[in-house]
Amino acid sequence: MTKRLDLRVDFAFKSLFGTHGNESILAAFLNAALRFPDEKKIQTVQLLDPHFNKENQEDKRSILDVHAQLEDGSRVNIEIQLNNKHDMEKRTLYYWSKMYSSQMKEGMDYGELCKTITINIVNFRYLSHITNYHSAFQLYEREQKLLLTDMLEIHFMELPKLLIKWRNREVDPREDQLVRWLLLLEASEDEEITQVLEEIAMQEDQILKKAIDEWERVSQDPEVLLAYEARRKALLDEKSALKRAEKKGKQEGREEGREEAIKTMAIGMIQEGIASNVISKLTGLAIEEIEKLRHQ
Repeated sequence: MTKRLDLRVDFAFKSLFGTHGNESILAAFLNAALRFPDEKKIQTVQLLDPHFNKENQEDKRSILDVHAQLEDGSRVNIEIQLNNKHDMEKRTLYYWSKMYSSQMKEGMDYGELCKTITINIVNFRYLSHITNYHSAFQLYEREQKLLLTDMLEIHFMELPKLLIKWRNREVDPREDQLVRWLLLLEASEDEEITQVLEEIAMQEDQILKKAIDEWERVSQDPEVLLAYEARRKALLDEKSALKRAEKKGKQEGREEGREEAIKTMAIGMIQEGIASNVISKLTGLAIEEIEKLRHQ
């Protein structure tokens, strides 16, 4: 069997879920993610231009998002993130606001604005104080828990948490369709998951079967593979850069902490009346710096 694309790479995710002709696959995922009751199930979705942030043409992030409109006019944006840039909440609010405000046209009434939903699928642990792999946020009054408006909805789906639950047999893709779709994103790296999902697809889920067949097809498309490999390399480079920055930050933090400890020790020696030249020998601080500490 041909090695399939890693669907956690945003380019591959969009190739499957955000491509014209695959709207039924996206609708099935959104029905599972948004937990709509049967009478409100999404039947069709319309894929929209992802460049809703017209003010910043240099921002290429939204190109690889999946941006869609539901039958009731609601807007949904799905972003998948491999690397933790430690700015998710601010970025999410910013792009939610751009997507919400992009609906407004000249002469339009505010009452015509539609619900806007952001779904963030992340390949790292983000909400450390929450054990659930799927968290949904709205605007509530803090004490009364009163919903102010349903116009804002932000979801986080943390794949590492889901995998732990899968390995502990705490979730079952046969019973939970969201588990089914999210595990599909992990399937390229896990033969057991692939086998289980293929069985479900053959036995009961025609849309999942369509998704797996399409996934197989795009994984053999030479043009898709070229673009996919370029994007995957860029993400790996980004991950390496983030690790280097984090390592440098930790090292600088340790050095700053060591310097502070030495200064604290020197101040204690000064208070005990120890001579500056002795303090210099013991701490390595210059005489000039010790004299500055004496006069603080």
